[in-house]
Amino acid sequence: MGVNPTVYELDEDPVRGKEIERALVRLMGSATAVPVVFIGGKLVGSMDRVMGAHINGTLVPLLKETGALWL
Repeated sequence: MGVNPTVYELDEDPVRGKEIERALVRLMGSATAVPVVFIGGKLVGSMDRVMGAHINGTLVPLLKETGALWL
């Protein structure tokens, strides 16, 4: 798609990574909260939701709206 994501590897930060993971578990309401996707600072959710947005046609407009995609 031509989008360059920023990836945060939580396991590479042993202190803050655990804190972030706990916060994501609270936000997602699931013990398996990662990987999770934010677009433009907005929580999209798991990869299933990202793929669903791609399939139903809402992902590209969201990427354009946030300036992540310049098509």
